[in-house]
Amino acid sequence: MTPGPDVLAGLDDEQRAVAEALHGPVVVLAGAGTGKTRAITHRIAHGAATGEHDPRRTLAVTFTTRAAGEMRSRLRTLGVDGVQVRTFHAAALRQLRYFLDNRYGRGVPEIIPSKARLVAEAAKRCNLATDAATVRDMSSALEWIVVSEGRPLPSTLGKGEWQSMLPQLHGAYLALKDERGVFDFEDILLTMTRLIENDPSIADKIRAAYRWFTVDEYQDISPLQNRLLRQWLGERDDLCVVGDANQTIYSFAGATPEYLRGFRATFPDATEVRLQRCYRCTPEIVEVANAVISAAHGPTSLVLSSQRVAGVAPTVRDHADDIEEAGDLARRIQRYLDEGRSPRDIAVLYRINRQSEPLEEALAEAGIPAVLRGTERFFDRAEVREATTRLRGAARAGEANGPLAEAVQAVLGSMGWTAEAPRSAGAVRERWESLAALVTLAEELAPAVGESLSAFVAELDSRAEVQHAPIADGVTLATVHAAKGLEWPIVFLVGFSDDLMPFDVDDADIEEERRLAYVAITRAADALHLSWAAARQPGGRSYRRPSRFLVEALAGTSTPVDGRSGGVVRKGSGRVRGERTRKGPARCRVCRKGLVTAPERTLGRCQTCPADLDVDLLDALRAWRLETSRAKQVPAYVVFTDVTLVAIAEQRPSDRDALAEIPGIGPAKLEAYGDDVLAMVGAGG
Repeated sequence: MTPGPDVLAGLDDEQRAVAEALHGPVVVLAGAGTGKTRAITHRIAHGAATGEHDPRRTLAVTFTTRAAGEMRSRLRTLGVDGVQVRTFHAAALRQLRYFLDNRYGRGVPEIIPSKARLVAEAAKRCNLATDAATVRDMSSALEWIVVSEGRPLPSTLGKGEWQSMLPQLHGAYLALKDERGVFDFEDILLTMTRLIENDPSIADKIRAAYRWFTVDEYQDISPLQNRLLRQWLGERDDLCVVGDANQTIYSFAGATPEYLRGFRATFPDATEVRLQRCYRCTPEIVEVANAVISAAHGPTSLVLSSQRVAGVAPTVRDHADDIEEAGDLARRIQRYLDEGRSPRDIAVLYRINRQSEPLEEALAEAGIPAVLRGTERFFDRAEVREATTRLRGAARAGEANGPLAEAVQAVLGSMGWTAEAPRSAGAVRERWESLAALVTLAEELAPAVGESLSAFVAELDSRAEVQHAPIADGVTLATVHAAKGLEWPIVFLVGFSDDLMPFDVDDADIEEERRLAYVAITRAADALHLSWAAARQPGGRSYRRPSRFLVEALAGTSTPVDGRSGGVVRKGSGRVRGERTRKGPARCRVCRKGLVTAPERTLGRCQTCPADLDVDLLDALRAWRLETSRAKQVPAYVVFTDVTLVAIAEQRPSDRDALAEIPGIGPAKLEAYGDDVLAMVGAGG
């Protein structure tokens, strides 16, 4: 180890207690935003610095490649080399490859990225339905059988004829894997566990290689993972686990907090440290989070205490339908952008994937860049693989000239990338966002790689190996599950109604839904906005009510909660504002009908109503926007969207007040571009 700064400096008392607990079993109960990664990485560094731990015999495991990468980065900063930091699957796969090769002279079978195709074939052999939804449930059930080691199926898998034939389906699936000579991800853990259990020489080698173990997110461990961990340990107890039972949200995949809750029963001499000082969220956000989770009391329950100064009060809004909610969301986000906030500072979270469609459309219509998180992994996307191949070819051919960013833009331009984002949502927009992320990464890495395209491609390969995806400059759209472990300054939690959060589950699963709400709320650092809609579609039946978790958080306040309004009052001087959004629809300036879509509201008229468009002015505005975007090195839509330019060319505002009335032109854009735009309007284009 290369000595770095004092690894205990800057830790709070509880974090320091974690870092100094170097011997025997240690359990760290760490709430959201309390610095758990800081505490455990400083513990590893302190152990290495004092000579109590050997970094080369230390294994730290977590559940995502992103979390593993973050831990490795922090250890490097602390001057610690040699620690193995991996996900459970990556650690088991590395060991499996070594022992199958050296002990048995064969490699690991091909690992299938998804079991859906084989499951569908197995279902067909059993004369069962093979539609996508049923195959998805079947796949989850087959995974559950392995990772939960015989526990009853969770109710979240729903009911179906296939469940009565699950043993036959499982047998057919196993037979297909054998026929094809392939593994799924569960096979990695199961096979490595059995190798250690059945071969004492392998067990001895593993236990000689690793002496000290750290497990992050211990509340998410499955019975199979715990079984593998105990085999790694053997009879020893040099184990540090960290977790928060309040954040167990993967029970459907076999995760259980019972190992965290029962840690001291398993290890009676364990040291326990509680981290409850929240450094992420403002006091107002922490209070809402504590109110939501308060019903889940238990011996390992944590109550957060914000260490930040008072901030802005969270807001609660209700809407007539999902379309109205999405439109209002886009307008509120645009105001943040007009104030100078970066799109990457903002996240929109929801319970299930199907909620994203109206949100994507509303943001696309408003010209707001968005990134859909939690779908296919970035470097696995077809367009990213193609882009990397093309960039590698250009580097080898010596075709790159000039600055790196321009070289990357030229190569990706041959794939259809343009400086301006497409106006549509869906696959076209997602493809553009992927390529735009590579362009942004090239701009960021240019100084580090010396403007070299070859060095940039090498960096892409390195990042792909550990799935270190670039951070796109867009508003994040994600399910709460996909947002776990992340944080943003500003979070919008939409669909906070009783059919979405909690989702349609049995009473036995309601506490998992409560934990989901808690996790969603604690992703917000500075500003939290909660909203829900009474109906799915305009004019539809208003069957929804606010989430019971929201109602519980509102209980005891002076604001009525009648299913259509509400507010959360702090136990101090602040309060969460209950906001009503139905102030009457904007009216078309031609026919006076209510305007429905975001483009219509920006234009100030119905799409079908006649427009007095100054074509020359519109051309001048577009030319000015292109020149301005190139000078600022931003996509053209960041300056003004197409719809905003059309609105200017139709309405021809004569002063700043009139210009500011056009949606999409906030104070920041008015200050930056107002004089130029008004000069063009005054000149008649």
